[in-house]
Amino acid sequence: MFALGYAFATDCTLAQSLAESTVHTLKQAFEKKRVSQCYRNHPAVEVFISDLVSRHHFEPSALRALFSQVKYSAISVKREQRTLAPSPRDWYTYQSRFLNAQRINAGVHFWRTHQATLRRAQEEFGVPPEIIVGIIGVETFYGRNMGSHCVLDVLTTLAFDYPTKPNQLERMRLFRKNLEDFLLWTRAAGLDPTRILGSYDGGIGLAQFMPSSIMQYAIDYDADQKIDLYTSAADAIGSIANYLHQHGWEANRPVIWEIASDKGSLGIAQAGADGKIKPRRPLGQLLKAGLLLNETLNTEAELSTLVNIIDLPNVKQPTEYKLGLHNSAVLMQYNRSFFYALSVYQLGQQIKRRLQMSEELVPPSALAMASIKSSLPARKPSRRKANGT
Repeated sequence: MFALGYAFATDCTLAQSLAESTVHTLKQAFEKKRVSQCYRNHPAVEVFISDLVSRHHFEPSALRALFSQVKYSAISVKREQRTLAPSPRDWYTYQSRFLNAQRINAGVHFWRTHQATLRRAQEEFGVPPEIIVGIIGVETFYGRNMGSHCVLDVLTTLAFDYPTKPNQLERMRLFRKNLEDFLLWTRAAGLDPTRILGSYDGGIGLAQFMPSSIMQYAIDYDADQKIDLYTSAADAIGSIANYLHQHGWEANRPVIWEIASDKGSLGIAQAGADGKIKPRRPLGQLLKAGLLLNETLNTEAELSTLVNIIDLPNVKQPTEYKLGLHNSAVLMQYNRSFFYALSVYQLGQQIKRRLQMSEELVPPSALAMASIKSSLPARKPSRRKANGT
């Protein structure tokens, strides 16, 4: 009797387990289908399609077919939600992700390989190589981490299903504009929008340009009649230089000044750090208050220079402070973060220092420079739209 009861109980347990497994599988299949079709006949997407048809002459049936393939990007929503409960800011941890031997070595190799193009970009746009190399290093580790997310999925999800936050509507408008520009760019370039991969928020290529930045700032810098931010380092270099130039980069000017480590200077810095990105205090005002700089510069000539105080908090160490100049604010047009701007700057500086120590940053001869210039069409810094042709 016990054996029969045990067998019966086992059979029931097995049957229940199989039933639960079947239900789970069916649920997964249903959810997968639901998610993959969540933008088919979506009311807001239909309005968006009508607008694109009206203003840009897209084929409505082609757009509906395209959006029927779009999948909800849960990871993009999750990453955007993280800012609702941000972790404590820790400059030391953030900095260590980028200022390490592997990334510096990769940056040295990238600079060596593309030194002529970097020098040309500096002459044309005024942006030094170390800044461009620093950006590519921080953004994609010199092409190793360009993102594996379907950009169409990401942009559609964030344009129509952005998580609830105080700035939700503003962010949705931003991503809808990028989605529009993404579709315009891929159409003009003859690219399949379902095959473009990028970051969880839609950044594309070596430079991690958003589609709206591609349309406005990306340029064909290798003269092959197309803009390729994935495999053309020249196009990425030229596009980054053009972006910074258009945002007001000041050639031959510093990014930051170092503040002295005495107690008085640090106290003034702490009191004046207000999180503002744009420099708005004359240097002379801070110097008059007693701030000292750990810099060699013509102080009298710089008294009217506008600066801001950048704070770099650490969890286990004292907060660091820097004086940010106009170019630091330009860098933060790329990514609105003090941590980001300082990481780009410091990574570029360390790579430059490594090359200087090896005596590799020697100005080319006039003959070599003439050869470089003669191989490329003459052009002036200008605001160009990327059309992929």
